[in-house]
Amino acid sequence: MVADSDDTTLQEATPQGASLPGVGQPDAAEHEPAPPAASRPAAERAAGQPAAGTADASLRLPSAKYLRWEIVAVFAVSLGASGLNALLSLVGSLLAKQSLGSQQALLVGSLAPNHWFDLVLQLVSIAEALTPVVLVFYLMARSGEPPSVMGLDASQPGRDLLRGAALAAVIGGAGLGLYIAAFHLGISLNIVPESLPAVWWRIPVLLLSAAHDGILEEILVIGYLLRRLDQLGWTPWKAILFAAVLRGSYHLYQGFGAFIGNAVMGVIFGVLYRRWGRVTPLIIAHAAIDAVTFVGYVALAGKVSWLP
Repeated sequence: MVADSDDTTLQEATPQGASLPGVGQPDAAEHEPAPPAASRPAAERAAGQPAAGTADASLRLPSAKYLRWEIVAVFAVSLGASGLNALLSLVGSLLAKQSLGSQQALLVGSLAPNHWFDLVLQLVSIAEALTPVVLVFYLMARSGEPPSVMGLDASQPGRDLLRGAALAAVIGGAGLGLYIAAFHLGISLNIVPESLPAVWWRIPVLLLSAAHDGILEEILVIGYLLRRLDQLGWTPWKAILFAAVLRGSYHLYQGFGAFIGNAVMGVIFGVLYRRWGRVTPLIIAHAAIDAVTFVGYVALAGKVSWLP
């Protein structure tokens, strides 16, 4: 539940959705000397909470009212707006005289006839699309929350890589099967992963696009959104389901199959984030899935009969 008063300062929550101690209670330590760093609770130090009485003691979460506005603002300029546009795109596809299966959804296409200018536009587009991540990092820094509080760091490289690779293999394989089934059932558009020219930068741009997808979606929808919903007092499953529906919404332009598949993926990723407390392996898994999709399409399109 959300705090009773919008003026109440929310306290820190863990990625696992732990309870929010002290919500609505006065900060008794505000006028006491700051304890030495070694004596502060480990969870508090790991979460980046400043010690009371230091120069950074003003870094704290805003009230519930402004925290809700923060979430709305972040997604209004990023994936929330993408979800609305995707819904309108699906409505347009349903209103068309053609069936969904006879229509195409292009993921990465050429942006200019000149190959060099096309490359510049591709790189600028990828960089611009990552600006919401910068915004999230800034907003969290104002609250005294470094990226490490969502498990975005290099503290467990081997474990993160193994988890990400295993997750990509399972989710990627199941996702491909779901897409093919949805296409033949007529509830999905024909998804064309890429239509870039066959030039030297084709594969590098596709790999950058895959990395962009993993970074943007997992940081915003998992690391940031689930954390903020925890801090607002949402129950873990309510937050996971909300984030999963949001994830599915901005894939609606691909059809109903993409919505279902990505929503299921969102539930799995949300549960694993609760268990691991780390967004890094989810970024690795998502980027790997998209990289295999893009590069695999380049290698297999027109050469296999089972690919639409």
